[in-house]
Amino acid sequence: MTLTELDTPALAIDLDAMERNLARVADYAASSGLRLRPHTKTHKSTQIARRQMALGAAGLTVAKTSEAEFMAAVAPEDLLVAFPVVGRPKLQRLATLAHQARITVALDSLDAAEPLSEAAVGAGVRFGVLVEVDVGLGRVGVQPREAANLSKAIQNLPGLEWRGITFYPGHIKSQDDPRVPEFNAAVGALVRDVRAAGLDPEIVSGGSTPLLFRSHEVQGLNEIRPGTYVFNDLNTIASGACGLEDCAAFIVATVVSTRPGHMIIDGGSKTFSSDRLGSGEPGFGRILEAPGALFHKMNEEHGFVDLARSERTFSVGDKVRVIPNHICVAVNLHETCWGIRGGEVETCWKPEARGKLQ
Repeated sequence: MTLTELDTPALAIDLDAMERNLARVADYAASSGLRLRPHTKTHKSTQIARRQMALGAAGLTVAKTSEAEFMAAVAPEDLLVAFPVVGRPKLQRLATLAHQARITVALDSLDAAEPLSEAAVGAGVRFGVLVEVDVGLGRVGVQPREAANLSKAIQNLPGLEWRGITFYPGHIKSQDDPRVPEFNAAVGALVRDVRAAGLDPEIVSGGSTPLLFRSHEVQGLNEIRPGTYVFNDLNTIASGACGLEDCAAFIVATVVSTRPGHMIIDGGSKTFSSDRLGSGEPGFGRILEAPGALFHKMNEEHGFVDLARSERTFSVGDKVRVIPNHICVAVNLHETCWGIRGGEVETCWKPEARGKLQ
């Protein structure tokens, strides 16, 4: 079956580009002396997770307990839940999982750590813990000055093993952001302060895809957790971390209606997500067949495309390839990924961890 024969809308993966992305980051991490613990939030696939492990990943990262249950099947050396696990049902399931895999949890409070400790003791297991530090995003994390005290408190809780600190510089969207040197120095100061308090972090975990290839500059960092790099998207291009040729994932859509200067494709917010570009530019994706066309509006099933600056015209039934703004959300919306090589469908797989929210 060829790419154009896919029923649409369909999520397609350029296998050559994906394989280059995986190898490039594995090589960078190895040459930089960094542990690579990729975040599976982008691909949500045990098949791709196995490829990452085969290329030398030291473990895997997930956001939710339900994702951990799927990724444990890959048998990673260490599985990081990079999200505070709060609530008895989640904790009980995670404790059960800890009998078959080494589990580390990122958290930022004793309110989250104490129930985790109780769950560990009750199940006869141990959890690793990374203290989450807010380095500027303002989402989760203790302030840097509080990291040592929380780390010491966690060391006193039974069933828990404090392993280090973690952070996510999601407020920095470009590798050329002038705040990068200040951020690098701040992490260095954080690590020095933790060590000065008598603590020896095994893991200093951070990073993001936009700053991925500057990770070796971050003082004290020894682990990176990129996720989007496996496929990349328009936001990754805008960050300077990849080029158009590195965008491995795209949506194949069909033109279902036309009028002068405009067309409708069979994919809307249920296909692409409604995420905007971090740069503030308009649009929900780039149409590869007509980069000048503007994918400017969506309903749930309809994609509105302005053709005023399009390089070509389209007819009902034509297929187009669209690179979305944010691929992670788009993958979560699709039941099947179609692996493409040279225009031919070579394979397909299910992103098993899609929709796993708990």
